[in-house]
Parts: sequence; structure tokens; C-alpha cells
Amino acid sequence: MTILTKRMVEKPWGKDVLPPPFASPEGQRIGEVWFEPQVEMSDILVKYIFTSEKLSVQVHPNDVQAKALGESDGGKDECWLVIDAEPGATLGIGFRERVDPDTIKRAALDGSIEGLMEWYPVREGDFFYIPAGTVHAIGRGVSLIEIQQNSDITYRLFDYGRPRELHLDKGLAVASGMPYDLALRQDLSLSGSLNIVDGPFFSVERIEGLPSSAMLSAYDGPVLVLPCKGKVVSGGVDIMPGACGLASSARNLDFQTSESCLLIATGKRIVQTGEGT
Repeated sequence: MTILTKRMVEKPWGKDVLPPPFASPEGQRIGEVWFEPQVEMSDILVKYIFTSEKLSVQVHPNDVQAKALGESDGGKDECWLVIDAEPGATLGIGFRERVDPDTIKRAALDGSIEGLMEWYPVREGDFFYIPAGTVHAIGRGVSLIEIQQNSDITYRLFDYGRPRELHLDKGLAVASGMPYDLALRQDLSLSGSLNIVDGPFFSVERIEGLPSSAMLSAYDGPVLVLPCKGKVVSGGVDIMPGACGLASSARNLDFQTSESCLLIATGKRIVQTGEGT
């Protein structure tokens, strides 16, 4: 087991007080905790996000679109698992009804785009898969785990007047004007182990309690391990909640308690070759 290097990133919209097991350095507002990717799993990026203000309304391209737009990185599908939410916390994902690019552009320019989007009240255990092309925004008072394709491409459509660059032309070229597909949303607050993502670019398994050997043998290769509750051991190395480890195989994981809960993520290294949408 290799424990990935953790990097705490200050953001103006970050939090002074983070949910356990994290703690903000004194005087800092931490918005993100990044785990540096390893060569064996360089196609996946894992991070925690903590918000005290709304993040920008944004969108990411898929691989084909990113290449067509001259980007050096590939596209970005991502998923979110809410680990803490203040009363009234929401996530904006997709639109309330179908809208065309001209409508999105006008709404982005005059700030009314928030009103076109669907805002989902969230609580601990809510899970959303966000395909490339989905217009989205993380609201205030949310703490979540994000697992994504390892890409740094973000096209901001609206940013509440903050002095940051917007990317309207590129954003409109890749944005879907459709409502969010609710089949991509899950409630993980109920107990049990289950596969929560089996997508084209990565898979994510939530394991609760002591897993069967058959469940672990499905991941016979490098995996990222994120304990949410309870310690896990691999090769004599402990990995605790709030950390992210790289194990050579899920079969090498030693669960220390039946009360454990963790996420296992693995990449698929598939590159899109068809026409972008």
C-alpha cells in the first residue's frame, strides 16, 4: 500500500472548520484536499471539496470535445459523494427543462442561469454521477468526495461576479441543455455494499462491513482505497479515514472491523474516439 500525498488547497469559498477527520490549519480556508495521482492510476483524480459559498456554474468537455478544442488534457466525467451537508445545502445539476445554447448564453451573461438549473437538496450519503457536458455547480455548505477523470479542464459559465475568467464559447460548445438523468443519482445512506459506478472511465465500489473474497477478487489490479469509517491495512500499512491509498489489488486489503466503510476506485483507461455530443 502506498499512501498518496495529500495537498490541502486554500480557496476563498473554502471552510474554516472542516468535518472530521479533517482539520483546517489555523487561519486558512480549505476548499479542497487533493491526493497526488500515482503512475499506476494516473487516469483518476480523487479529492475532497468543502464549500462555504457557491462555486461557479461550470461544465467539462468529453475526450473528443477536449481534443477538438485544442486542449492538452482529456475530458472529465466525475462523481460526487456527499459526506456532510449544512441545512439547506444544494447541488445544481442540469436544467429544469431543455434549453438551447442561445438561452444558456443569455442566462450566463445576465446571471439568471441559476434559475434555469435544477437544484437538489442534499444530505450525507447522496451520490451523483456527472457526465461530461453536464452544467453543474456546488452550493454552499457542502462537503463531498469527488472521483473524476484526471483532467484540469473547467469551463466557467457564470461566477457570481468574481474576478475570474469565464469560458463562454468553449462552455457553450460542450454544454448539454438537458435535465439531469435521475438514474445517475443514488442514496447511499442505507447500509450495504454495492457498485456505485461502472462507467466508461472508472468504477467505484462502496464496501461496508467485511467483504467476501469474491467481491474483492473483482478488483485484481491497482485500486485506490478511501476509508470513510474504520482502518484498513494492506502490506502492513494502515490507511485511515481522510486518506487515500494505492493498493496493488483489492485482495490484499485487510479489514480491521465489521464497522468499516470504504470506497474502492479503479480506472479503465478508455479514450473516446467517436463524435462529441
